[in-house]
Amino acid sequence: MGHYAFKLPDVGEGNTEVEIIKWHVAAGDAVAEDQMLVEVATDKAIVEIPSPVAGTVVAVHGKEGETLPVGSELVIFDTAAAAAEPSPARAPAPAPQPAVAVSPPVAAESARAVPPAAAPAPAASAPMARSPGEKPAASPAVRQRARDLGILLQYVPGSGPGGRITQADLEAYAAGAMPPQSGAAAPRPAAAQRDAIEEIKVIGLRRKIAEHLQEAKRRIPHFSYTEEVDMTALESLRAHLNDKYGAKRPRLTLLPFMAKALARALPAHAQINARYDDDNAVLRRYRALHLGIATQTPNGLLVPVLRDAGARGLWDCATQIAQLAARAREGRCAREELSGSTITITSLGPMGGIAFTPIINYPEVAIVGVNKLVERPVIRNGQVVVRTMMNLSSSFDHRVVDGWDAAVFVQALKALLEQPATLFIEGDELP
Repeated sequence: MGHYAFKLPDVGEGNTEVEIIKWHVAAGDAVAEDQMLVEVATDKAIVEIPSPVAGTVVAVHGKEGETLPVGSELVIFDTAAAAAEPSPARAPAPAPQPAVAVSPPVAAESARAVPPAAAPAPAASAPMARSPGEKPAASPAVRQRARDLGILLQYVPGSGPGGRITQADLEAYAAGAMPPQSGAAAPRPAAAQRDAIEEIKVIGLRRKIAEHLQEAKRRIPHFSYTEEVDMTALESLRAHLNDKYGAKRPRLTLLPFMAKALARALPAHAQINARYDDDNAVLRRYRALHLGIATQTPNGLLVPVLRDAGARGLWDCATQIAQLAARAREGRCAREELSGSTITITSLGPMGGIAFTPIINYPEVAIVGVNKLVERPVIRNGQVVVRTMMNLSSSFDHRVVDGWDAAVFVQALKALLEQPATLFIEGDELP
């Protein structure tokens, strides 16, 4: 045998270790050169690591969720068989590329269904579905499911193109039925077990999010304050500006107006635009507004930062917010774009509900939550009228922000949003 030890490569950004997120091969698998072996997480990205050689996997090192240092052995290959016969043609895979930018370090999820007490195994007389030495054709997901169920794919007939084993083939075999032949109608699946248990290993971004939120709740004594705001005038202004400049300028959402309102209100409430170093009992107040924008992405919640929001115009804020959100969702944010916020704004968009209690983005001391806008009847000057209303749901660190101060700050935001012309009046005469 010709054994080759593939060591964990340097994936860039000065990382000295990575977290194993998901294996795509296991011992015994034949792999082609450039075939993806494993997904790993650095402190800001998920990276796919391809195979440097063709061969058979002898051993893999590191379990999903485990951290390995750069330079340690990752995969042991037997390359003798690959040298004796050509590898199947494959499109070359790209070199390791970050797939997700995050801060704190990224995440992914790995789910494993717990097999039944007695996983199906081939009987002593069960014939193999293919000749000895013939490698079963199946996707990585099917191979992982087979490993979970304790099934040898060598015994599972495949109904896919070229005898490829599909999920339906595997599940039919696991249920004790022969899988359908090509062109035949698939049998109805057996009813799922009511007492089945699914284990989901929390690793990567999900684990980092959980740790960060747990730390925030452990360290920070939260209190929340909810206030309703009449957004009728601001929504009218926003619609007017989009109608007039929509073809020439970025479309305005609510967030640029919220950024302007925070920039106007915070100078009079400096203890809220701050970060609290509770290890050293130091509160750092910031003159500049570095606004965190909580953004839901396919890979978890990220908080890109709009720097110096108070120094930007309305459309500049709109442009930067849209670009930051797009880069976050596509995993292209630079590390400096995902840290250093002084206060965070979070919005649940159309799912915003009536109220919620956002968790502070530690070590900040406040977070402003935006609920959905809704038309409803309200009393104005003794008359019932229909207005566009929205609730602000905000949380504060009670160690450094008193309830009264939080209420005064939210009322200042409310006044600015209800009279949007005041957002654009120059000078220091406004709160």
